[in-house]
Amino acid sequence: MEPIRKHEGLVYPLNRANIDTDQIIPKQFLKRIERQGFGKFLFYNWRFNEDGTEKSDFTLNDKKYNGASILVAGENFGCGSSREHAPWALQDYGFKVIIAPSFADIFYNNCTKNGILPIRLSEQKTEKLIQTAESSKYRISVDLQKQQVTDGQGFLAEFDLPAYQKQMLLNGWDEIAVTLTLEQAIADYEASH
Repeated sequence: MEPIRKHEGLVYPLNRANIDTDQIIPKQFLKRIERQGFGKFLFYNWRFNEDGTEKSDFTLNDKKYNGASILVAGENFGCGSSREHAPWALQDYGFKVIIAPSFADIFYNNCTKNGILPIRLSEQKTEKLIQTAESSKYRISVDLQKQQVTDGQGFLAEFDLPAYQKQMLLNGWDEIAVTLTLEQAIADYEASH
């Protein structure tokens, strides 16, 4: 995983609540176990017609959001099944940060384990970000060390993140990498037994 310390990016506003993991990555695309290649199927049923052409009424297909790396959505993002493919698809598409008033617990944890920073902000702050991003190309900055979201135009929001998950994201560690930081202690223990 890549460390996340500070990230500045274009905001994609998805003004919907209760977006479940089957909407994020539909079940027919879950046949693979590697983490790459799922981005093209992100929000598939919303983005594409049955013949595979893009739907003009889904905002992620709007060219003004090309290259967006911060997704801002409504409450209860990532509800539904516990499929880890959902954060894989979001990350493979290019999203590094997801901001919402609330997340499903398993999805939230899957994000941090896969190098995506999930940020809980109030509905009021989230709505402000969505409205601004809907009306213009909007970039914001996320500072994980300070736990702040800013836009350089007066917007400031602070967020909480458990210390363990913060350390994992700051260092770009997954759980295997955390275990490997203790490799010498593990080797010493094994040698003594």
